[in-house]
Amino acid sequence: MSKVSLIIQREYLVRVKKKSFLIMSLVGPILIAALMIVPAWLATREEDSQKVEVIDESGLFINKLKNTENIDFEHTFRSLTEAHEDLNNNGDYTAVLHIPKVIVTLPETAQLFYKDKPKGSSIRYMEGQIAKTIENKKLEDLYSLSLDQISGLRPRVKIVSNKLNDSGESEESADELATGVGLVLAMFIYFFIFLFGVQVMRGVIEEKTNRIVEVIISSVKPFQLMMGKIIGIALVALTQVALWIGLSSAIVGITKTVFSEKFDKVQTEQVQQLEEFNPALKENQQKQNSNPMDEVMFQLSLINFPVVIGCFVFFFIGGYLLYGSLFAAIGSAVDNETDTQQFMMPVTIPLIIGIVIAQVAMENPDGSVAFWASIIPFTSPIVMMVRVPFGVAEWEIALSMVLLIATFIGSTMMAGKIYRTGILMYGKKINFKEIGKWLFFKG
Repeated sequence: MSKVSLIIQREYLVRVKKKSFLIMSLVGPILIAALMIVPAWLATREEDSQKVEVIDESGLFINKLKNTENIDFEHTFRSLTEAHEDLNNNGDYTAVLHIPKVIVTLPETAQLFYKDKPKGSSIRYMEGQIAKTIENKKLEDLYSLSLDQISGLRPRVKIVSNKLNDSGESEESADELATGVGLVLAMFIYFFIFLFGVQVMRGVIEEKTNRIVEVIISSVKPFQLMMGKIIGIALVALTQVALWIGLSSAIVGITKTVFSEKFDKVQTEQVQQLEEFNPALKENQQKQNSNPMDEVMFQLSLINFPVVIGCFVFFFIGGYLLYGSLFAAIGSAVDNETDTQQFMMPVTIPLIIGIVIAQVAMENPDGSVAFWASIIPFTSPIVMMVRVPFGVAEWEIALSMVLLIATFIGSTMMAGKIYRTGILMYGKKINFKEIGKWLFFKG
């Protein structure tokens, strides 16, 4: 066991001291933080101030189009030709909104003229304002309803999901948030299995090519060498994950603190636009006397994060160890990375299938496809992580874990036999038939 620990220590220290590890440990968090910060930053930089001249031939929209912080509607009573000329000569307006007389019966006849295109969200806002006004007009004509009565016809319906546990008690669930959490964790496992599994394979090929392994094997059994390499690189992966999470969280936190006013402004504008499209949303928020962040925090409280985090750590390590042993076996069977292509396909197909089934599991986490894919060890690290935030029976999680451990032990034993023979094979083209012989070779 001391020999395995020495190999683990060697694999770990060699990799964490590499410049590539240090660079990725710094660049990775910056990229992760950028994915979260840059969109909001761009939104603060892209000012889309529009002063829109409204040529309303129907007379229906006068004082009905609501201004926002970025869009200012101004009704004029001149011809469309005059408005065009003024716009072309860089007059007082940035765009001209033409609403014909037939707008109620033919809503698609409205036109917007501009020299510099407004943002898509600004155009969608105008479309929403026009559609809402037409709808109100039709309801007024049909039922003689007031605007207050009309707004009451647009309720915001939200079905609260409740799941019955094993004892028959109902528990409210956060389906939308659970979907996002499960997908992020599953994709995280998927990419890291590939990233660090391939590192195991490349490390074995490198040692085999440089003939270093011949010296090492003289004092260490091939199986011990393989286990030390897999576990050592696993620790490197966990170290990098911890650094990424810690540094990216710090970067995002500092950025939000420094630019909190700008980010709050963007969030407020987005909420206001949503409320304009759906007035019932605003009314519902006022009745509940809450804000969107309160709702998010409530939804987060519905997810059993201790179970989710515990499962993530287990399936992250278990999935890596399972596939890491297979990648190590591939590396020991070939002389260079080019020859790995024929052996990579059987290993990568289950992972790809797991990602495909994960999308099905997001829609139906309790379906038979999602259940079996979360039990089968080759897809369970990905699919089970999609299901866990929705709430999974304890026996299902336990069965999946036991099968994953058993499969890892079995695959490690098989990979050890391949590793034992293949690590000393040079200059010979290996195929699946040859590898099959190594599995049953005794000696």
